[in-house]
Amino acid sequence: MRMCSIASGSSGNSIYVGSDTTHILIDAGISGKRIEEGLKGLELSPYDINALLITHEHSDHIKGLGVLLRKYQIPVYATKGTIDGILSCTSLGNLDRSLFNVISADDRFSVGDMFVNPIKISHDALEPVAYRIMYEKKKVSVITDLGCFDDYTVDCLKGSDVLMAEANHDVRMLQVGPYPYYLKQRILSDRGHLSNESGGRLISAVLHDGIKEIILGHLSAENNMPELAYEAVRLEIEASDTPYKGSDFPIRVAKRDCPIAPVVI
Repeated sequence: MRMCSIASGSSGNSIYVGSDTTHILIDAGISGKRIEEGLKGLELSPYDINALLITHEHSDHIKGLGVLLRKYQIPVYATKGTIDGILSCTSLGNLDRSLFNVISADDRFSVGDMFVNPIKISHDALEPVAYRIMYEKKKVSVITDLGCFDDYTVDCLKGSDVLMAEANHDVRMLQVGPYPYYLKQRILSDRGHLSNESGGRLISAVLHDGIKEIILGHLSAENNMPELAYEAVRLEIEASDTPYKGSDFPIRVAKRDCPIAPVVI
C-alpha cells in the first residue's frame, strides 16, 4: 500500500492512495494535466484510477473534475450533498451523472481490494467528509478542511499507519494578514480550518507506536509557512499528555504545487 500527496494546499488538493491492484484519488482540485503528471511519477495514469473520492464541493477540491471525467470516465464517490454541489457548479462543464455514486458518512464501501470509510467533518460545505482507507491490516487516513474535532474524529483516526492531517494556518499570520474580516472569521470558526496548533492537538490524540508517518496538509499560501506548521505541530506533540515526542515519528509537510515522495506501508 502506498500514499502520495500530488498537491495539497489552499489552492488545490489531490491525494493518491493505492495497493498493487487498486488505485484511488481523493479530490481533484488541481488541473487534469497536473494530476496526470503526478500519477506519471507513480508510474500510473488516470486510466488506472478505480475511484475518485470527493471530500466536498469547494473549488480547491473539484477544479479538475470535469476534465478528468470527460476524458477518463472515472467513477466518483461522494455524499449526496457534495454531488448536488458538484452538479450545480457550472464551471465544471457537462458531467456524466452515471459516473456518480452516493456514499454516506460511517458507511463502509469497497473499491477493488480496498475498503473506504467516510468520516463526518465540520466544514462550511453541503455534506463534507474525510476518508480512511484500509488494505488488509493497513490504514491510511486523510482529514483536512475541518474547523474542529471531537472524540468521534479521534476514534475514526486511531490506528492509522499514515495520517495526513490539516495544519491550515498560523493564527497570528491570519489575524494580521490581508484577508477581509468575514473570511478570517470563517477560517477561525468551527466550520473553517484547523490551525497549526489545532492540527497538532488532533495528531497528538491519535499517535500510537505503529504510526509510520504524519503528513501536514492543506497549508494556506497566505497565512502559513511549512516551517511554522512543522514546528507548531512538533511542539504540540511535546506539550501533550501522550508519551511521545515530536521526534518519535517522521513528520512531513505536503507541498501545494508538486508531489511529495510517496509513503510505502
